[in-house]
Amino acid sequence: MKTPRQNAHACTRRSFLRLGAGAALLFVPANRKGALFAGSGEPATPVVSIAKVRNGDLPAAVEEAIDLLGGIQQVTAGKQRILLKPNLVAEGAAYTTKPAVIRTLARLMLDAGKEVLIGEGSAYATGVNLVNDRPYVTRCPDLLERLQQTVFDRLGYTALARSLGVPLLNLHLGDLVTVPVPQGLFWKEITLPRILTEVDLLCSVPMMKTHQMATVTLGLKNLIGCYPGACYGTFRYWVHDQCALKSSPGTAFEILDMAQVNKLGLTVIDGSTAMQGDGPVGGSLLAMNLIVAGTSPLAADMVAARLMGFTNLDAIPQFAWAHKLGLRPATLEDIEVRGEKIAEVQRNFVRATPYPWVPYSPEIYPSLQPKLEVGPDQKAVITWDDAAPMPRPRIEYDADQKASLSWTNQSAGPRAYLERHSRLHPTGWRRVPLAAPGRAEFDMTQATNQFFRLRKLD
Repeated sequence: MKTPRQNAHACTRRSFLRLGAGAALLFVPANRKGALFAGSGEPATPVVSIAKVRNGDLPAAVEEAIDLLGGIQQVTAGKQRILLKPNLVAEGAAYTTKPAVIRTLARLMLDAGKEVLIGEGSAYATGVNLVNDRPYVTRCPDLLERLQQTVFDRLGYTALARSLGVPLLNLHLGDLVTVPVPQGLFWKEITLPRILTEVDLLCSVPMMKTHQMATVTLGLKNLIGCYPGACYGTFRYWVHDQCALKSSPGTAFEILDMAQVNKLGLTVIDGSTAMQGDGPVGGSLLAMNLIVAGTSPLAADMVAARLMGFTNLDAIPQFAWAHKLGLRPATLEDIEVRGEKIAEVQRNFVRATPYPWVPYSPEIYPSLQPKLEVGPDQKAVITWDDAAPMPRPRIEYDADQKASLSWTNQSAGPRAYLERHSRLHPTGWRRVPLAAPGRAEFDMTQATNQFFRLRKLD
């Protein structure tokens, strides 16, 4: 089994092969219905439940939403190993899935004799890869470990998982596998954590929010957190950049392609407190006091979007492209809604300010992660991922003989020998801002400069 650090280097150009949207659609059968979501068990008429949170009793509302679908045994029938995927974009409780929702679902599933896991791959954590409001886009395993643990700790998920006795998984790291995307809108293949291929059911548990890129972020959009940072970088910059170059509308391609390779068969949307306006983190909060659930991913999201006041559902890119691929339901009339009536509980959310993604030029990625190897002649060699232009490195030694490596994007050479042949620890480096005597701190605005410190062996 590969280590997380080895997997961080396993994503080469092969992992970023693309398929143009026009070419992909030529191979999609016109009568194709729901095959994108393997293992969803979507019924002929999908059922979506709407439960009201009464007197602040959030667990009771979650239980009611599941009961309206037929109960936990029915919605998990034939599924033993289940992964709960909350939306924990960062460490703010105001814009993430409430732990009480996850706790209730986990307890219901455990009581039904199921094996439960909780997993997430967050975008950032303040003080880890977001410093002074400037993002570090990284694939460094050390930072990805700190990032996810910080989010889990600050939101109470570490304590929650411990109290339930269930594993808490960092979806950025671990054993990664590359799987084909049969009808990819953009990707021919996607790298994802192996655990997502081994569970029987993925349960998406997002917070109800509007979104500046995707219009709404619900159960389908929540799957962006399944792209492992060890391959695609934090903030999924690499994913969004590549898809934007092929004009992915509102992240629809990257959402639906990831949905194809997962076993998404239950969506439970936390609408107790929702976000309107400039989500996913910058909007205002709105007390909806609702839980929405369904075994059809598209149906659950469509109902939730209507509850948010969206009347033209095909104006939401991921819905429009799902329908172009033949995915059903096509309209709300094709969905059986149980519980609260949509017309009686819907609100008109403030829309997000559109934020079209502008691709970054590849050379300014702070996520380039070199691989350090020491040959038989004790000469250290730095090798970079071949998917982006290669920088020219510079090695410097301080008074303690600590080696600091920096580079700028002046060269396209994929390999560089260190200027001094001292033996360096192959895995002992970590990404840090350069702060040597007589030299200024690394300025994050200089996005084309990257710094690593290399630790020598004794």
